[in-house]
This record gives sequence, structure tokens and C-alpha cells, in this order.
Amino acid sequence: MTDSPSSSTEQTPQRSITPMVLIVLITLAPVVFALLAYYVPALGLTPEGHTNYGTLVSPQRPLPAAETLGLHTLEGEAADLNEFHGQWLLVTADKAQCPESCVRKLFILRNSHASQGKDVKRLARVWLILNDGDIDEEILEAYKGTHLYRADPENIKEFLSPVTVEDTNTDALTQPMWIIDPLGNLMMEFPPDADPLKVRDDIRTLLRNSRIG
Repeated sequence: MTDSPSSSTEQTPQRSITPMVLIVLITLAPVVFALLAYYVPALGLTPEGHTNYGTLVSPQRPLPAAETLGLHTLEGEAADLNEFHGQWLLVTADKAQCPESCVRKLFILRNSHASQGKDVKRLARVWLILNDGDIDEEILEAYKGTHLYRADPENIKEFLSPVTVEDTNTDALTQPMWIIDPLGNLMMEFPPDADPLKVRDDIRTLLRNSRIG
């Protein structure tokens, strides 16, 4: 006696979704691990032997609203760093007269940027100018491609308050260089006398390991 169609259907075993769930988990695991290692360094997920040359800003500081920073282009138009969302920002702040220490920072950031090869478009450079003085034409020409914005030190010092400088006055803003990640978080700081090659290598490591930007 043959089984009826209905009884055959009832006897067909249901397929387990467990293998599919395992495949999804295995696929997502590296992404989750990388995000945790980057955003929660306290978990100790960064591989042993890996050290940053720059100082991590902890906790990371989210980029304030444009109205809070109050940046302006050299032509006087309002500017917003959030327009760079999705890119890594290399940032320095200094007076328009740009002494030798200022030129050194611009040089380090320009060369670190230019040396990133195929990843060069993932980065942008920003100079926050802390007064209303004129900028030397030679500096403008030498560092063409750097985005220049006038900034009131009082407006930006809370966001850019240095972690490696004990001074709390606004002149302290001229000492470090910073990196803002593609999500708009201030996340790393370098001193003005930093080793250019080590700055370059830190940036290269960030780009290589990042799943964002």
C-alpha cells in the first residue's frame, strides 16, 4: 500500500536554519571585532605589540554643530566641518602669521596626506586660523589643497582642548595636530614636533584597518 501525498509531506523533515545563522555570525564577526577594537580600546582587543604613535583622545569627542564652532571661510562665509562627513580630517590650528612651528605642522599633514597613495581621497586637511591676520602668499601656495577657516579660539577650545598639553589657555591650541574620524569624532592627537614618518604610519594604519571612511 502506497502512502498518500499528504502522509509523504508530513514525513519530510524540516531543514534547520542553524547553518545559515552560523554563516551570518562568522561573516559579521570580523566587522564587530574591528569596531570594538577601534571604539572601545579598554576592551583590550587591539593586537599585542600594536602601539599608536599619536595619543588617543579618550573619550572621543563628537564634532559640535556648525553654530557652536562658528567657522568662516577666508571670504567670510559660514563653514561647517560636518560637510566632510565620511572622510578622515587632519586638523591643525594656528595664527595667520604662521610661525615656523605652524609651517612644520602644515608640512607634516600635507606630506602625510599625499603619501597615502590610493587612499588619498579618504582624507582632507584643515587649518583653523585663530585670528584675522593676513596669510603669506607663499604659505597659501605651498599648502594649496588645505581647507582654511577662521575660528574663534573661545568657540573651538572645548572641542580641541589638547590632551598632551598641560596649558589650558588658547595658545595651547597651536601646539597639537589632530585626526577627526569619518563619523566626526576627535580621536587622535600629535605634538607639533612629531616625527613626520610616524604620523604618516599612524594614518596609514588607521586607513588600512578602518571599515569606515
